[in-house]
Amino acid sequence: MSTQTKSIISWVVTFIVMLIITTPGLWVILSGFRPLQEILAKPAIWIPQRLTLDNFRAIFGIGETQIAIPVLAYFRNSIIIATTSTAIAIIVGISGGYAFARYRFKFKDTLFLGLMLSRTVPGIALSLPVFIVWARLGWIDTQFGLILVYVALNVPFTIWLIDGFFRQIPKELAEAAEVDGCTRWQAFWKIEFPLAKSGIASAGIFAFLTSWNEFALASNLTRSTNSKTLPVGLTDFIAQFTTDWAGMCAMAFIIITPALILTFIVQKHLIAGLTFGGVKG
Repeated sequence: MSTQTKSIISWVVTFIVMLIITTPGLWVILSGFRPLQEILAKPAIWIPQRLTLDNFRAIFGIGETQIAIPVLAYFRNSIIIATTSTAIAIIVGISGGYAFARYRFKFKDTLFLGLMLSRTVPGIALSLPVFIVWARLGWIDTQFGLILVYVALNVPFTIWLIDGFFRQIPKELAEAAEVDGCTRWQAFWKIEFPLAKSGIASAGIFAFLTSWNEFALASNLTRSTNSKTLPVGLTDFIAQFTTDWAGMCAMAFIIITPALILTFIVQKHLIAGLTFGGVKG
């Protein structure tokens, strides 16, 4: 078999696999612009016959058909919670990752192993104990309570990822800067931080997407529009006997869009960050 044939087969297989992976998401996005009757039609209508914005008008309270769901409040909560938790996780991740990569201290390996083992515990397994503790502290149905949970969820991963990037940067660069008169902080900020910014951006994206898309813990810790996020708000479309699939798909499109936009904006840093550790020069 020639190299060209192998390449063609590889591309075809890759295309088929990606098509299978993306079809559910594309179907949800497409259904957000379709009437409910067309979504529920049997046999299924694969090619849309009519695209409309009525589903979006309904959930935003515009037009004749209105759905009493505070989408803007959920969107605001998601932005505040995801952004704040990501910022805190990145600050802690940079500090912790740099400390593990550059300094020697007692129980260093044990602490690092403990952080990594904490990532092996599924978030849903912690929902009950977290709920009990948060209830006693009065943090149920608060943005602060959810931000704290997401910080704890993201910090081990950000420390692990950023630690790997700082280990790839030669120590001699910072040492040379200190010899030239830089303080330890100046050497970090002007030399090491710019070299690791791609890795930090990667960690930030993953932390943000984790907080933005998380449902299990948020559904247990939030109750009202003061703290509910967009993924939890999807359950508002489920009634006792019916489900508004059109409205749910429209809201799912609203959830997906900011994540896609952010990913495309930082795509260069994301790819560079993911490949940085695998290239030796």
